Amino acid sequence: MDIVSLFAGAGGLDLGFENAGFNVVWANEYDSDIWETYKKNHKNTILDKRSIIKVYEDEIPECDGLIGGPPCQSWSEAGAMKGIDDKRGQLFYDFIRILKAKQPKFFLAENVSGMLLPRHKNALENIKLMFQEAGYELSFKLLNACDYKVPQDRKRVFFIGIRKDLGFKFMFPTIKYPKIPLNEAIYDLKDNVLPAIESNHTNGIKCKIPNHEYMTGGFSTIFMSRNRVRSWEEQSFTIQAGGRHAPIHPQAPKMKFIEQNIRVFVPGKEHLYRRLSIRECARIQTFPDDFIFYYKKVAAGYKMIGNAVPVKLAQFLAMHIKNQIEKNEITQRLKFIEKEFVE
Repeated sequence: MDIVSLFAGAGGLDLGFENAGFNVVWANEYDSDIWETYKKNHKNTILDKRSIIKVYEDEIPECDGLIGGPPCQSWSEAGAMKGIDDKRGQLFYDFIRILKAKQPKFFLAENVSGMLLPRHKNALENIKLMFQEAGYELSFKLLNACDYKVPQDRKRVFFIGIRKDLGFKFMFPTIKYPKIPLNEAIYDLKDNVLPAIESNHTNGIKCKIPNHEYMTGGFSTIFMSRNRVRSWEEQSFTIQAGGRHAPIHPQAPKMKFIEQNIRVFVPGKEHLYRRLSIRECARIQTFPDDFIFYYKKVAAGYKMIGNAVPVKLAQFLAMHIKNQIEKNEITQRLKFIEKEFVE
């Protein structure tokens, strides 16, 4: 089945669908810092670089599925939380505009758990209604990526819709997998890591392992207000889109509590406290090692990875969408044959 991807970013969602057997034929991404990474890792996909608000529906190819993660900053608890009142939050309308025009068999849209905050209740209900009015049976659920072979606590909401004429509703699977600890995911990367060079520029080809470099510089009082270290036996904190807020590497002891909202690095162990590298963050987001990120400043690398849907979570959902559509098609075919036989 052919897929169109909106707000594609680096393509974590796209890669997950490709791994599940879908063909991503066309993608849209407006951020120029991402273009090289997307094009070099998705060589068979046409990349449209315009703002989605300037893309007409008839310029987009016909497809079986529409996927994407409209920008989440407007809904994030870490952001301004303006939701649909922010121009970025309104990009949900463009996703729905294209969905109504193309009428694929299914769609998947992903966003942050901040959408569930009470202040966004009316906007969220309106978005759900618009998906249904576009002609889709809507399923909606909050998932934690750590339940789906992703070594990270990462809660995100998923909207999955099946076109109404297909006659069924997507059922989120109840299966959950054993949690994967950090030592299984990134322990082999503990050596050969490099700090970013002056002004947090990339080391480029000097990295023995591609992208295995970390942002340097001080830590804000907000960062130091909480423990930012997970041990080797735990799952990572959420990988965020800002390098300055990347979790601390598990080689360090957990930060020492001083008083409410104040913690410090354990005295005498300060040298162990470094941010996770870009490659370590990519591993935690379940990108394969041959997926290379291209950037001049390391902040762009962290941003691409932190904004992505974890590849294995995307693949898990894609497989279940594919299986349920195929099962329904077989059921409908058998009903047709039975009807023809009886007549």
